[in-house]
Amino acid sequence: MTDTLKPRNPKDVEDAVQWALAAGKALEIVGHGSKRAIGRPAQTDLTLDLSGLTGVTLYEPEELVLSAKAGTPLAEISGLVAARGQMLAFEPMDYGPILGVPSDRATIGGTLAANLAGPRRIKAGAARDHFLGFTAVSGRGETFRSGGRVVKNVTGYDLCKVVAGSWGTLAALTEVTIKVMPRPETEETLVLFGLEAKEAVRIMSEAMNAPCDVSGAAHLSPAAARRVAGDAGTGGALTALRLEGVPASIAHRRGVLEALLRQSGKPAGLDQRRSAALWQGVRDVTPFAAERSEIEGSAPDRTLWRISTAPARGAELGAMLADAEVLYDWAGGLVWALLPPADDGGASAVRRAVAACGGHATLIRAPAAVRAAVDCFEPQAGALAALTRRVKESFDPKGALNPGRMWAGV
Repeated sequence: MTDTLKPRNPKDVEDAVQWALAAGKALEIVGHGSKRAIGRPAQTDLTLDLSGLTGVTLYEPEELVLSAKAGTPLAEISGLVAARGQMLAFEPMDYGPILGVPSDRATIGGTLAANLAGPRRIKAGAARDHFLGFTAVSGRGETFRSGGRVVKNVTGYDLCKVVAGSWGTLAALTEVTIKVMPRPETEETLVLFGLEAKEAVRIMSEAMNAPCDVSGAAHLSPAAARRVAGDAGTGGALTALRLEGVPASIAHRRGVLEALLRQSGKPAGLDQRRSAALWQGVRDVTPFAAERSEIEGSAPDRTLWRISTAPARGAELGAMLADAEVLYDWAGGLVWALLPPADDGGASAVRRAVAACGGHATLIRAPAAVRAAVDCFEPQAGALAALTRRVKESFDPKGALNPGRMWAGV
C-alpha cells in the first residue's frame, strides 16, 4: 500500500515535493481521486493528497472571478456561484458514474488539470478557456504563479493553457483562479426521434450554423436514450438541441429551429426540469455508467473511450467501431464509445478509426492490465513527442510528478 502525504497548506506541498526530490521518490498527485483510474497505472512511491487544501479564497461576482484552493470540491464552488445566479460555463462532467466512484468527488484543481468540459463546450469552450491563473509547485520543488485575478491580464506566458490537460504531470496546483459566467434564466430542449447517426450529425451541424445560439447538441442511441431521458427516451434514438436564455429569446430561436428541422420530423420540447436532467445525463455519460458487476470484476470488461474529432466526421468514426455502443456530444465532435471486451481494450480499432477520420482518443475505463499495456492517451511521435518531453523536463526534470501517467517514460 502506497504511503500518503496530505499537506495542510501550500508550503507543505512545496516541502513534500522537495523531500521527494531529495529522497529520489516519485509522487502520485491526487485530490479526491475521482479520476484516478484514468491513464496508465501509477508508477509512484508515494501519494500527494491535495484534498486538504480547501476553501474559496476570493469571489467577486461583479467581476466574474473566483479563486479557490485546489482541493476545494467542485460541487461546493458550483453551489456557491449558483446562489449568485452564476455558473461554471464550461459545464465540467462528473467522472464518478462511469468510473464506479461516488458522485461529486471532483475538485477544482483536478477539473482544471484534466481540462474538463461538458455539452456547453461548443458554445463556451473548455476549462482552459476559463482558467485565469494559478499557484503551483513544480517538479523542481519551486512554488510559482501564472496569470492573475482579472479576466483580462497580460502577465507573460499563458501557463494556464499548458497546465490544463497535463493531468498533474507538470505541477501540483495549490490555488486556482477561474472565470464564472451569468447563469441562463431558463432552458429548453428540442428533441427529434428515430434519426440515424449520420442524419443526426447533419441536423446538429445545421443547427449549430443557424442563428439560434444552441448550447448543447447530442445524439443518443435508443438504449442510451432510455437510460438518460426517462419517458422522453421511449421513441428510439434521440437527437437533442438545447436553447438557454430568457424566455422571449428562447421562443424566437425555437421557432427558427423548428422551421429548420421540419423536414426531419416534428420536434418535441422538453421543459426546464426535463431538459436539465437530460443534459446532466449527457454531461456525465450516465448511459455508460459502470455496473457493479464490472467494478467487482465479475463481468466481461467493456472498455470506454472518449474520442474527439471534427463534428462532421463523428458519425463516420462511430460507424467504424463495430459492435460499439456510441453516444455523440458536441454536435458529433465528441464520441463516447463503449466497446465489447478485447485483449487490447479495443485500442487497435479506435486508433484505426481516429487515423481515418482525424482527432484523438483517450481510454477512460479499462482494467489496470489493459491500461498498462496500451496507450491510454493519443500516441505522440516525432516533433510533438519531443516537445512534450521538453515541456515535462522544464517543469519536472527528475520525473517526480505522476511519471508515466499519460505516456510511458514521460
